[in-house]
Amino acid sequence: MFSGEHFRVIEAETRATTRWELSAEGEEVLRDGSPEVRLFRSVPSEGLPQSDAMKLPGAQVGFSKAMANKWLRLDKGAPGGPRIFRAVDAVQDVVQSSLRQVQEGNGSSLSERERTDLKRRKLLLEVTLKSYWIRKGSAFSTAVVRQETDLTPEMIATGSWRKLPFKAYNFSALGLPPTCGHLHPLLKVRSQLRQIFLEMGFTEMPTDNFVESSFWNFDALFQPQQHPARDQHDTFFLQDPAEAPELPANYMARVKKVHSQGGYGSQGYKYEWKVEEARKNLLRTHTTSASARALYHLARQGKFTPVKYFSIDRVFRNESLDATHLAEFHQVEGVVADRGLTLGHLMGTLQQFFTKLGISKLRFKPAYNPYTEPSMEVFSYHEGLKKWVEVGNSGVFRPELLLPMGLPESVSVIAWGLSLERPTMIKYGINNIRELVGHRVNLQMIYDNPLCRLDA
Repeated sequence: MFSGEHFRVIEAETRATTRWELSAEGEEVLRDGSPEVRLFRSVPSEGLPQSDAMKLPGAQVGFSKAMANKWLRLDKGAPGGPRIFRAVDAVQDVVQSSLRQVQEGNGSSLSERERTDLKRRKLLLEVTLKSYWIRKGSAFSTAVVRQETDLTPEMIATGSWRKLPFKAYNFSALGLPPTCGHLHPLLKVRSQLRQIFLEMGFTEMPTDNFVESSFWNFDALFQPQQHPARDQHDTFFLQDPAEAPELPANYMARVKKVHSQGGYGSQGYKYEWKVEEARKNLLRTHTTSASARALYHLARQGKFTPVKYFSIDRVFRNESLDATHLAEFHQVEGVVADRGLTLGHLMGTLQQFFTKLGISKLRFKPAYNPYTEPSMEVFSYHEGLKKWVEVGNSGVFRPELLLPMGLPESVSVIAWGLSLERPTMIKYGINNIRELVGHRVNLQMIYDNPLCRLDA
């Protein structure tokens, strides 16, 4: 235990010592002799062919050392090839003797040159041992004394601070992490949905107009003017400005005709279509109005090219609040326009879309929409509510919607829409929409990491 400079409880001193040890190769030389001595003893009086001598263990090193010591001589002109002969009668294994001294603890008796030579031959290892010598410090005590951490006004007034031990400040210590914000579950899922769309090759549509005309919100989508969704009980209409200033005249005429008289293989709704009703401004009830505008601009380009559009933005409904409904929520919409698209393409796209979001339990149910045929409702199982919850609607846009815009007859458009709130509830196990948008959301339940992770 260490503390500040004036309160040393224990003092430690580092010491290092060096000693010599035999390597694995040195152990072998100590046991069997050095390579040069072993080679010398292997050469008989009549000599040994050099080729046979080089096959002996350690012969390469032993031959060079023995030749340097002039223990052996090489006769290159001998019959049958070069031949090795003894140059002296006997030799002494100095290397083995030196290693024995090291093994017995007398390595210090060797000269520096001898140790260096053995170390170079990897027969000897220099080992450094580090140790700590511990002794009592000036503040050593067997009693535990509580150190003060704060200087109080009472200490200053009484002067007791002069005799009290204070804990040293650690200026390198990290402070408490600051309180910081989290992404709301809706924003997290919105970012995930947007990334999923982009990964699937979709382009984001402009959706910056909360106020929309009834024409783009309803009429362009082949939704009749007497439809219940256009009542004030379901839609927020504006008083100022009450009407849209202008609408595309030629396109509006074609929409009026298909509603009132039919066309493009349809008999229409057979009613008196009124431009006054189409001009009424409202808070858009779905972002499909933005899809209608995008498809209309696509048709005006002349040559058709396949497209994938998506949008995520706010919509408004005049509805009563309950566990799954709000008067204001966010709608996610995807639109694919191409030739030859079918209901199978729509189901496959939806399965891929929701699987990327982490929702794999899906069911499809036939449904009716004024502007799609065939149509399907999409359901997902909610683990918290223990039941299947509708998460979206989908279908193939009707010809009465597409052909008045000017799109080719061979073009099909598959589309789906869902609220941002319901997949978020399913993904995070939130049972009530009020918990989702209010302050009662349990962050520990929602976030995998409760620390400040804005990118989680």
